[in-house]
Amino acid sequence: MTIIIVILLASLAVAYYLKTAARKPQLVFRDTGFNRDMLTRLPQLSQRFFPTPWLFNTHLQLIVLGLKKAFSPALDYSHTDMLTMRDGGTTSLDWIGLDTAADTPTLLVLHTITGSPKSMRGLVRDLHQQTGWRVVVCTRRGHGDLPLTAPRINTMGDTDDLREQLAVIQQRYPQSPLYAVGISAGSGLLVRYLGEEGENAPFRGAMAYCPGYNIEVAFRRARQPYNRMMARKLARTFVTANAEAFSKLQTYNACASAPDLHAFHTHLHEIAGYHSHADFLQASNPMVVMKQITIPLLVLNAEDDPVCVIGNVREYESLVRDLPRTLLVITRRGSHCAYFEGWRPRSWANRLIADFLMNLEKSPEQNR
Repeated sequence: MTIIIVILLASLAVAYYLKTAARKPQLVFRDTGFNRDMLTRLPQLSQRFFPTPWLFNTHLQLIVLGLKKAFSPALDYSHTDMLTMRDGGTTSLDWIGLDTAADTPTLLVLHTITGSPKSMRGLVRDLHQQTGWRVVVCTRRGHGDLPLTAPRINTMGDTDDLREQLAVIQQRYPQSPLYAVGISAGSGLLVRYLGEEGENAPFRGAMAYCPGYNIEVAFRRARQPYNRMMARKLARTFVTANAEAFSKLQTYNACASAPDLHAFHTHLHEIAGYHSHADFLQASNPMVVMKQITIPLLVLNAEDDPVCVIGNVREYESLVRDLPRTLLVITRRGSHCAYFEGWRPRSWANRLIADFLMNLEKSPEQNR
Protein backbone atom coordinates (compact mmCIF):
# COMPACT_ATOMS: atom_id res chain seq x y z
CA MET A 1 0.00 0.00 0.00
CA THR A 2 2.81 2.43 0.86
CA ILE A 3 4.40 1.90 -2.55
CA ILE A 4 1.07 2.55 -4.27
CA ILE A 5 0.61 5.79 -2.35
CA VAL A 6 4.14 6.92 -3.21
CA ILE A 7 3.58 6.14 -6.89
CA LEU A 8 0.25 7.95 -6.84
CA LEU A 9 1.71 11.04 -5.20
CA ALA A 10 4.65 11.05 -7.61
CA SER A 11 2.27 10.77 -10.56
CA LEU A 12 0.20 13.67 -9.26
CA ALA A 13 3.33 15.76 -8.77
CA VAL A 14 4.48 15.06 -12.32
CA ALA A 15 1.03 15.84 -13.70
CA TYR A 16 0.92 19.12 -11.76
CA TYR A 17 4.41 20.04 -12.99
CA LEU A 18 3.54 19.33 -16.61
CA LYS A 19 0.23 21.19 -16.43
CA THR A 20 1.36 24.29 -14.57
CA ALA A 21 5.07 24.68 -15.33
CA ALA A 22 6.52 22.65 -18.19
CA ARG A 23 4.65 24.15 -21.12
CA LYS A 24 5.44 25.15 -24.67
CA PRO A 25 6.06 28.88 -25.04
CA GLN A 26 3.36 31.12 -26.46
CA LEU A 27 4.58 32.86 -29.60
CA VAL A 28 3.37 36.27 -30.72
CA PHE A 29 4.51 37.52 -34.12
CA ARG A 30 3.51 38.86 -37.49
CA ASP A 31 3.16 36.12 -40.10
CA THR A 32 6.11 36.99 -42.33
CA GLY A 33 8.57 34.83 -44.20
CA PHE A 34 11.39 35.97 -41.96
CA ASN A 35 9.56 35.06 -38.76
CA ARG A 36 8.37 31.69 -40.08
CA ASP A 37 11.88 30.81 -41.21
CA MET A 38 13.40 31.86 -37.89
CA LEU A 39 10.95 29.68 -35.97
CA THR A 40 12.01 26.64 -38.00
CA ARG A 41 15.59 27.38 -36.96
CA LEU A 42 14.74 27.54 -33.24
CA PRO A 43 13.33 24.15 -32.19
CA GLN A 44 13.58 25.28 -28.58
CA LEU A 45 10.47 27.42 -29.17
CA SER A 46 8.33 24.50 -30.32
CA GLN A 47 9.22 22.32 -27.33
CA ARG A 48 8.27 22.45 -23.67
CA PHE A 49 10.43 24.53 -21.37
CA PHE A 50 11.11 22.24 -18.40
CA PRO A 51 12.02 24.45 -15.42
CA THR A 52 14.29 22.89 -12.84
CA PRO A 53 11.81 20.60 -11.03
CA TRP A 54 12.96 21.40 -7.52
CA LEU A 55 12.74 25.18 -7.97
CA PHE A 56 10.09 25.91 -10.59
CA ASN A 57 8.42 28.35 -8.20
CA THR A 58 9.10 31.97 -9.20
CA HIS A 59 10.57 32.88 -5.80
CA LEU A 60 12.87 29.85 -5.69
CA GLN A 61 14.18 30.72 -9.15
CA LEU A 62 15.02 34.23 -7.97
CA ILE A 63 16.71 32.94 -4.82
CA VAL A 64 18.95 30.63 -6.84
CA LEU A 65 19.65 33.42 -9.33
CA GLY A 66 20.83 35.60 -6.45
CA LEU A 67 23.01 32.81 -5.08
CA LYS A 68 24.57 32.20 -8.46
CA LYS A 69 25.37 35.89 -8.86
CA ALA A 70 26.93 35.95 -5.40
CA PHE A 71 28.94 32.73 -5.47
CA SER A 72 29.65 31.79 -9.10
CA PRO A 73 33.32 31.88 -10.15
CA ALA A 74 34.79 35.24 -11.06
CA LEU A 75 35.16 36.14 -14.71
CA ASP A 76 38.42 37.68 -15.84
CA TYR A 77 37.51 40.27 -18.43
CA SER A 78 40.18 40.72 -21.08
CA HIS A 79 40.22 44.50 -20.92
CA THR A 80 38.30 47.52 -19.63
CA ASP A 81 37.97 50.76 -21.56
CA MET A 82 37.16 53.71 -19.32
CA LEU A 83 35.25 56.24 -21.42
CA THR A 84 34.60 59.92 -20.79
CA MET A 85 31.26 61.07 -22.18
CA ARG A 86 30.75 64.48 -23.76
CA ASP A 87 29.41 65.94 -20.49
CA GLY A 88 32.30 64.51 -18.46
CA GLY A 89 30.43 61.44 -17.23
CA THR A 90 32.21 58.08 -17.04
CA THR A 91 31.10 54.79 -18.61
CA SER A 92 33.09 51.70 -19.48
CA LEU A 93 33.38 48.82 -21.92
CA ASP A 94 34.29 45.50 -20.31
CA TRP A 95 35.51 42.95 -22.85
CA ILE A 96 35.96 39.20 -23.13
CA GLY A 97 37.24 37.41 -26.23
CA LEU A 98 39.58 40.07 -27.53
CA ASP A 99 41.78 37.35 -29.04
CA THR A 100 39.14 36.43 -31.64
CA ALA A 101 39.50 37.36 -35.32
CA ALA A 102 38.72 40.92 -36.38
CA ASP A 103 35.59 39.86 -38.27
CA THR A 104 34.19 37.79 -35.40
CA PRO A 105 30.78 39.12 -34.31
CA THR A 106 30.68 41.39 -31.27
CA LEU A 107 27.82 41.00 -28.81
CA LEU A 108 26.93 44.00 -26.65
CA VAL A 109 25.40 43.30 -23.23
CA LEU A 110 23.22 46.06 -21.77
CA HIS A 111 22.97 45.23 -18.09
CA THR A 112 20.22 45.30 -15.47
CA ILE A 113 18.99 48.27 -13.44
CA THR A 114 21.80 48.02 -10.85
CA GLY A 115 23.98 45.74 -12.96
CA SER A 116 27.73 45.66 -13.49
CA PRO A 117 30.28 43.50 -15.30
CA LYS A 118 30.51 41.42 -12.12
CA SER A 119 26.77 40.77 -11.84
CA MET A 120 26.55 39.99 -15.58
CA ARG A 121 29.39 37.47 -15.53
CA GLY A 122 27.13 34.39 -15.69
CA LEU A 123 25.35 35.64 -18.81
CA VAL A 124 28.59 36.86 -20.39
CA ARG A 125 30.37 33.57 -19.71
CA ASP A 126 27.50 31.53 -21.19
CA LEU A 127 27.15 33.65 -24.32
CA HIS A 128 30.88 33.77 -24.95
CA GLN A 129 31.18 29.99 -24.60
CA GLN A 130 28.07 29.17 -26.62
CA THR A 131 28.74 31.57 -29.50
CA GLY A 132 32.51 31.91 -29.54
CA TRP A 133 31.98 35.63 -30.13
CA ARG A 134 33.56 38.69 -28.62
CA VAL A 135 31.35 40.02 -25.80
CA VAL A 136 31.38 43.50 -24.30
CA VAL A 137 29.41 44.81 -21.33
CA CYS A 138 28.39 48.42 -21.89
CA THR A 139 28.53 49.63 -18.30
CA ARG A 140 26.41 52.69 -17.61
CA ARG A 141 27.44 55.74 -15.61
CA GLY A 142 27.16 55.32 -11.85
CA HIS A 143 27.12 51.51 -12.05
CA GLY A 144 29.59 48.99 -10.71
CA ASP A 145 32.81 50.66 -9.59
CA LEU A 146 32.58 53.60 -11.97
CA PRO A 147 33.13 57.02 -10.41
CA LEU A 148 30.33 59.56 -10.80
CA THR A 149 32.22 62.28 -12.67
CA ALA A 150 29.12 64.17 -13.85
CA PRO A 151 26.01 64.70 -11.67
CA ARG A 152 23.57 62.59 -13.68
CA ILE A 153 22.31 58.99 -13.39
CA ASN A 154 19.39 57.46 -15.28
CA THR A 155 18.45 53.96 -14.15
CA MET A 156 16.99 53.37 -17.62
CA GLY A 157 20.25 54.31 -19.30
CA ASP A 158 21.05 56.98 -21.85
CA THR A 159 20.96 56.38 -25.60
CA ASP A 160 23.49 59.17 -26.20
CA ASP A 161 25.94 57.40 -23.89
CA LEU A 162 25.27 54.16 -25.76
CA ARG A 163 26.02 55.90 -29.06
CA GLU A 164 29.36 57.06 -27.73
CA GLN A 165 30.15 53.54 -26.52
CA LEU A 166 29.15 52.14 -29.92
CA ALA A 167 31.43 54.58 -31.70
CA VAL A 168 34.40 53.22 -29.74
CA ILE A 169 33.37 49.61 -30.43
CA GLN A 170 32.95 50.23 -34.17
CA GLN A 171 36.24 52.10 -34.39
CA ARG A 172 38.08 49.27 -32.67
CA TYR A 173 36.41 46.47 -34.70
CA PRO A 174 35.16 47.96 -37.98
CA GLN A 175 34.86 44.51 -39.63
CA SER A 176 32.85 42.96 -36.79
CA PRO A 177 29.08 42.38 -37.17
CA LEU A 178 27.23 43.78 -34.15
CA TYR A 179 24.52 42.15 -32.04
CA ALA A 180 23.01 43.17 -28.71
CA VAL A 181 21.16 41.75 -25.73
CA GLY A 182 19.43 43.90 -23.12
CA ILE A 183 18.50 42.42 -19.74
CA SER A 184 15.59 43.84 -17.72
CA ALA A 185 16.19 47.62 -17.59
CA GLY A 186 18.92 47.12 -20.18
CA SER A 187 16.26 45.86 -22.57
CA GLY A 188 14.47 49.19 -22.16
CA LEU A 189 17.65 51.01 -23.17
CA LEU A 190 18.08 48.64 -26.12
CA VAL A 191 14.52 49.03 -27.41
CA ARG A 192 14.69 52.79 -26.92
CA TYR A 193 17.91 52.97 -28.96
CA LEU A 194 16.63 50.65 -31.71
CA GLY A 195 13.44 52.70 -32.03
CA GLU A 196 15.29 55.99 -32.15
CA GLU A 197 17.66 54.72 -34.82
CA GLY A 198 15.12 52.78 -36.89
CA GLU A 199 16.70 51.62 -40.15
CA ASN A 200 20.02 53.19 -39.14
CA ALA A 201 20.58 50.85 -36.19
CA PRO A 202 23.99 49.15 -36.66
CA PHE A 203 22.93 45.80 -35.18
CA ARG A 204 22.12 42.74 -37.27
CA GLY A 205 19.89 41.44 -34.50
CA ALA A 206 19.02 41.90 -30.84
CA MET A 207 17.38 40.25 -27.85
CA ALA A 208 15.21 41.93 -25.18
CA TYR A 209 15.28 39.72 -22.07
CA CYS A 210 12.46 40.28 -19.54
CA PRO A 211 11.56 43.84 -20.59
CA GLY A 212 9.11 45.91 -18.56
CA TYR A 213 7.57 47.77 -21.53
CA ASN A 214 5.83 51.03 -20.57
CA ILE A 215 7.81 52.51 -17.67
CA GLU A 216 4.99 54.96 -16.93
CA VAL A 217 2.98 52.07 -15.45
CA ALA A 218 5.40 49.13 -15.16
CA PHE A 219 7.10 50.23 -11.96
CA ARG A 220 3.75 50.58 -10.23
CA ARG A 221 2.88 46.97 -11.08
CA ALA A 222 6.01 45.24 -9.80
CA ARG A 223 5.05 42.92 -6.95
CA GLN A 224 6.06 43.00 -3.33
CA PRO A 225 8.43 42.44 -1.68
CA TYR A 226 10.59 42.94 -4.78
CA ASN A 227 9.16 46.37 -5.52
CA ARG A 228 10.12 47.73 -2.12
CA MET A 229 13.48 45.93 -2.00
CA MET A 230 14.54 47.21 -5.42
CA ALA A 231 13.52 50.79 -4.58
CA ARG A 232 15.67 50.70 -1.45
CA LYS A 233 18.62 49.28 -3.38
CA LEU A 234 18.30 51.98 -6.04
CA ALA A 235 18.22 54.69 -3.37
CA ARG A 236 21.34 53.29 -1.66
CA THR A 237 23.25 52.65 -4.87
CA PHE A 238 22.55 55.82 -6.81
CA VAL A 239 21.09 58.49 -4.55
CA THR A 240 22.43 58.46 -0.99
CA ALA A 241 25.79 57.08 -2.16
CA ASN A 242 26.11 60.25 -4.26
CA ALA A 243 24.63 62.72 -1.78
CA GLU A 244 27.38 65.23 -2.48
CA ALA A 245 26.24 65.47 -6.10
CA PHE A 246 22.47 65.30 -5.59
CA SER A 247 21.50 66.44 -2.07
CA LYS A 248 20.68 69.99 -3.14
CA LEU A 249 18.10 68.85 -5.70
CA GLN A 250 14.45 69.37 -4.76
CA THR A 251 13.62 65.71 -5.42
CA TYR A 252 16.58 64.25 -3.52
CA ASN A 253 14.75 63.36 -0.29
CA ALA A 254 11.78 61.90 -2.16
CA CYS A 255 14.08 59.64 -4.16
CA ALA A 256 16.19 58.70 -1.15
CA SER A 257 13.14 57.62 0.86
CA ALA A 258 10.94 56.26 -1.97
CA PRO A 259 8.83 53.33 -0.74
CA ASP A 260 8.55 51.66 -4.14
CA LEU A 261 9.83 51.74 -7.70
CA HIS A 262 7.05 53.96 -9.00
CA ALA A 263 7.68 56.62 -6.36
CA PHE A 264 11.43 56.43 -6.97
CA HIS A 265 11.10 56.98 -10.71
CA THR A 266 8.43 59.64 -10.29
CA HIS A 267 11.10 61.77 -8.59
CA LEU A 268 14.15 60.62 -10.53
CA HIS A 269 13.99 63.23 -13.29
CA GLU A 270 16.38 65.78 -11.72
CA ILE A 271 18.97 63.13 -10.91
CA ALA A 272 18.59 61.80 -14.46
CA GLY A 273 19.13 65.29 -15.89
CA TYR A 274 15.56 66.28 -16.86
CA HIS A 275 13.40 69.23 -15.86
CA SER A 276 10.26 67.19 -15.18
CA HIS A 277 8.91 63.67 -14.87
CA ALA A 278 7.16 64.14 -18.22
CA ASP A 279 10.49 65.00 -19.86
CA PHE A 280 12.08 61.93 -18.28
CA LEU A 281 9.33 59.66 -19.66
CA GLN A 282 9.46 61.20 -23.10
CA ALA A 283 13.21 60.67 -23.31
CA SER A 284 13.44 57.25 -21.60
CA ASN A 285 10.23 55.29 -22.23
CA PRO A 286 11.01 52.57 -24.81
CA MET A 287 7.39 52.22 -25.91
CA VAL A 288 7.34 55.73 -27.37
CA VAL A 289 9.53 54.53 -30.25
CA MET A 290 9.25 50.72 -30.35
CA LYS A 291 7.08 50.71 -33.49
CA GLN A 292 10.03 52.14 -35.44
CA ILE A 293 12.25 49.06 -34.89
CA THR A 294 13.25 47.35 -38.13
CA ILE A 295 16.03 44.89 -37.22
CA PRO A 296 15.35 41.28 -36.10
CA LEU A 297 14.36 41.31 -32.42
CA LEU A 298 13.55 38.46 -30.04
CA VAL A 299 11.63 39.36 -26.87
CA LEU A 300 11.31 37.00 -23.90
CA ASN A 301 8.93 37.29 -20.94
CA ALA A 302 7.59 34.92 -18.30
CA GLU A 303 4.03 34.84 -16.99
CA ASP A 304 5.30 34.44 -13.42
CA ASP A 305 7.74 37.37 -13.53
CA PRO A 306 7.13 39.39 -10.33
CA VAL A 307 9.09 42.43 -11.54
CA CYS A 308 8.19 42.85 -15.22
CA VAL A 309 4.70 41.44 -14.85
CA ILE A 310 2.69 39.75 -17.58
CA GLY A 311 0.15 42.59 -17.67
CA ASN A 312 2.85 44.81 -19.17
CA VAL A 313 3.35 42.29 -21.96
CA ARG A 314 -0.30 41.73 -22.85
CA GLU A 315 -0.86 45.42 -23.53
CA TYR A 316 1.67 45.38 -26.37
CA GLU A 317 1.00 42.11 -28.17
CA SER A 318 -0.76 43.97 -30.98
CA LEU A 319 2.27 46.25 -31.42
CA VAL A 320 4.56 43.21 -31.69
CA ARG A 321 2.30 41.82 -34.43
CA ASP A 322 2.83 45.01 -36.42
CA LEU A 323 6.62 44.57 -36.48
CA PRO A 324 7.81 42.45 -39.42
CA ARG A 325 10.87 40.90 -37.75
CA THR A 326 10.00 40.73 -34.05
CA LEU A 327 9.23 37.51 -32.17
CA LEU A 328 7.69 37.65 -28.68
CA VAL A 329 8.15 34.50 -26.59
CA ILE A 330 6.02 34.11 -23.46
CA THR A 331 6.72 31.19 -21.11
CA ARG A 332 4.61 29.95 -18.23
CA ARG A 333 7.57 29.97 -15.84
CA GLY A 334 11.00 31.60 -15.77
CA SER A 335 10.58 34.31 -13.13
CA HIS A 336 12.67 37.46 -13.69
CA CYS A 337 15.79 36.74 -15.75
CA ALA A 338 16.21 33.31 -14.14
CA TYR A 339 14.85 30.61 -16.50
CA PHE A 340 16.65 27.68 -14.89
CA GLU A 341 16.30 24.24 -16.47
CA GLY A 342 17.80 20.83 -15.63
CA TRP A 343 18.45 19.16 -12.28
CA ARG A 344 21.66 21.15 -12.06
CA PRO A 345 20.23 24.59 -12.86
CA ARG A 346 21.43 26.23 -16.05
CA SER A 347 19.87 28.98 -18.12
CA TRP A 348 17.29 28.05 -20.76
CA ALA A 349 17.16 31.72 -21.79
CA ASN A 350 20.91 32.07 -22.35
CA ARG A 351 20.79 29.04 -24.65
CA LEU A 352 17.91 30.62 -26.59
CA ILE A 353 19.73 33.96 -26.91
CA ALA A 354 22.83 32.27 -28.33
CA ASP A 355 20.85 30.12 -30.78
CA PHE A 356 18.79 33.06 -32.03
CA LEU A 357 21.77 35.34 -32.63
CA MET A 358 23.91 32.63 -34.22
CA ASN A 359 21.09 31.72 -36.61
CA LEU A 360 20.86 35.36 -37.63
CA GLU A 361 24.60 35.39 -38.33
CA LYS A 362 24.26 32.21 -40.41
CA SER A 363 21.56 33.84 -42.54
CA PRO A 364 22.99 37.30 -43.24
CA GLU A 365 20.87 37.80 -46.35
CA GLN A 366 17.77 37.99 -44.17
CA ASN A 367 18.91 40.92 -42.03
CA ARG A 368 20.96 43.17 -44.26
